Amino acid sequence: MSSSSSSPVSSKTTIVSKETDPNHVLSIAQFFKSLTLPDPSLDDYTSHDSFSVLLQGNIKALSVERGRISCSVVVTPSLANFYNGLHGGVVASIAERVSMACVKTVVSEDKPLFLGELSISYLSAAPVLSEVLVEGSVVRSGRNLSVVNVEFKMKETMKVTYLARATFYHSLISKL
Repeated sequence: MSSSSSSPVSSKTTIVSKETDPNHVLSIAQFFKSLTLPDPSLDDYTSHDSFSVLLQGNIKALSVERGRISCSVVVTPSLANFYNGLHGGVVASIAERVSMACVKTVVSEDKPLFLGELSISYLSAAPVLSEVLVEGSVVRSGRNLSVVNVEFKMKETMKVTYLARATFYHSLISKL
């Protein structure tokens, strides 16, 4: 079935199986449309690196030690996905920032770092208005790389919601 004025699919190149219920296609099309609607509550976050500003107000450091960092994150509507849980991209961003901060507590400041790998397991959703404890710890740090584990737990129940593992490579500074 190709798109026509009565079709719920917006693209003329979209192909829909004849066995698919048109109501199901309509609900999927509406779902995708709702994801692309502008959200006026995010108008303050349209500048360069505005995601940092968006996260800053929601992350509070609890403790910083050599190789370990703990912080708290409140899941606000601006950090939520369509299903009112903490957005996966926000989880990834927090995991990257916490793991980078952990590495910086054990690696010399003159060594530039770059994120080589970031693996995340999404185990359970953290709902809007909940508080999540984020704990990062350096698992291994050597001459050329560092590995960090990051756990996200619901503050109220201590249930693990997300797990992340980041590998950072240490770039040597050229002596030219």
